[in-house]
Amino acid sequence: MNYSSKDLAIVILNWNGKALLEQFLPSVITNSDKASIYVIDNASSDNSVYWLESQYPMISIIKLTTNLGYAGGYQKGLVQIEKPFYCLLNSDVKVTKGWLFPILKLFNNNQISAIQPKILDFKNPEYFEYAGAAGGLLDHLGYPYCRGRVFDTIEKDLGQYNDISEIFWASGACFFVRRDHYWEVGGLDSDYFAHQEEIDLCWRLKNRDKKIFYCGISTVYHVGGASLAYVNPQKTFLNFRNSLFSILKNKKGVNAYVALFVRMLLDGIAGIQFLLKGEWKHFIAILKAHFSFYRYFFKLLDKRSRITRGNINYNTKSVLWDYFIKNKLN
Repeated sequence: MNYSSKDLAIVILNWNGKALLEQFLPSVITNSDKASIYVIDNASSDNSVYWLESQYPMISIIKLTTNLGYAGGYQKGLVQIEKPFYCLLNSDVKVTKGWLFPILKLFNNNQISAIQPKILDFKNPEYFEYAGAAGGLLDHLGYPYCRGRVFDTIEKDLGQYNDISEIFWASGACFFVRRDHYWEVGGLDSDYFAHQEEIDLCWRLKNRDKKIFYCGISTVYHVGGASLAYVNPQKTFLNFRNSLFSILKNKKGVNAYVALFVRMLLDGIAGIQFLLKGEWKHFIAILKAHFSFYRYFFKLLDKRSRITRGNINYNTKSVLWDYFIKNKLN
């Protein structure tokens, strides 16, 4: 089947993001042809809803009464949208001419559940952007990294990832997904609130033998850190905690508990490093992440019992060992 932009809902989650919408929404409208555009508003207080209604009456607005975060906000809003495909698009993303066609063409493969485009840095467009770059991968301990970005090392875009290839997870900054597959696995987990919930979703899809792809012939530019800066302790808390959530929920058998034990030891080392550098707020954030994980432990076990876990061939490399000990990026 040949899909077109008429089959797609571009869905932007907004929370007090009027300035970002003013800057980036025009590129979405100009370059998205006949796709339907929705804005889910997470109870904003900055007049952005009124501005949208007055400036762009053709855009459908779904108004939420409280801020439910990234995962909860999308869950509440997407259930009201019935297009065959969703594009979950951050409000700080500039899209380019022709960005939709190669993505929709790739969805002709019915095994593909989710796709991300090439994500470049809006502020430094010759380089990949931290949140997704050229497609997400996962090592055997559940550490996420990307083609084009490992930890804080980011590659320059030299055309090395102008390909179409299978990945482990697609970035939530620009996340295309089949509607029926999304709801088949329950969608985003609102307990994550924000950060790494797309990794969990992709992991659940892969556990059901679905495929996640990167499409390097579609390009967007992402500001990054518009909701939480990369140095924000709250981001540290969410990333450390939510990574543990995903391992317990999705990794099969005893390997889940082995990975959790090793990760907790390594998290402790990371916490000590923060402390030695005087970054005590990040040290406390890691402690809080672990206590929050313990608080959710039995709820996560219940979710684990209801999740189908397939025989995924995990990447056997350790991204920590390769990056910090062997000084390798790939």
